[in-house]
Amino acid sequence: MLARHDSQDSLNRGFTLIELLIVVAIIGIIAAIAVPGLLRARISGNEASAIGSMRAINAAEQSYSTACNGFATTLQELRVAGNFLSADLTLGSGGSAVVKSGFTVQLARPMASHPIPAPPAGCTATDVGYYGTAAPLSISTGSRAFATDEQGTIWQNNAVPAVTPVEPFTPTANTTPIQ
Repeated sequence: MLARHDSQDSLNRGFTLIELLIVVAIIGIIAAIAVPGLLRARISGNEASAIGSMRAINAAEQSYSTACNGFATTLQELRVAGNFLSADLTLGSGGSAVVKSGFTVQLARPMASHPIPAPPAGCTATDVGYYGTAAPLSISTGSRAFATDEQGTIWQNNAVPAVTPVEPFTPTANTTPIQ
């Protein structure tokens, strides 16, 4: 009978404070190891999305150029003139800029801008070139900034803080082409 009483006592006893502290410490150590890796993966994913956005802009601009005899200078023009670019890159609330995956994606006129006099019907903001950029909103969303133009090459700037590469694009210590 005494043995039965001891076994019931051990079932009702539960965990001691020391045991709980050890479990919490182990969970804390595992979290401390995992969090930096998760943040790096998030940044990498955001940057891949920004590069994908630059590629989508290049493809949309090539299609727009064929239809409109020039290049669009706003993201919205690429949608309005014939749905050349998807809604996630054209329906921003900031006018010419769209926030996607922690990056501000924009399209503008190039440094040497020469509007084409009479674009075809449906084309309103036609130019001889374009300048697309993707800049991270903060260091936690990306460590590189990207830019592209009518040449189709995507350039990266890995300086801290990330600043979009400027035209004319030239290789420097921090600015290099990625494709």
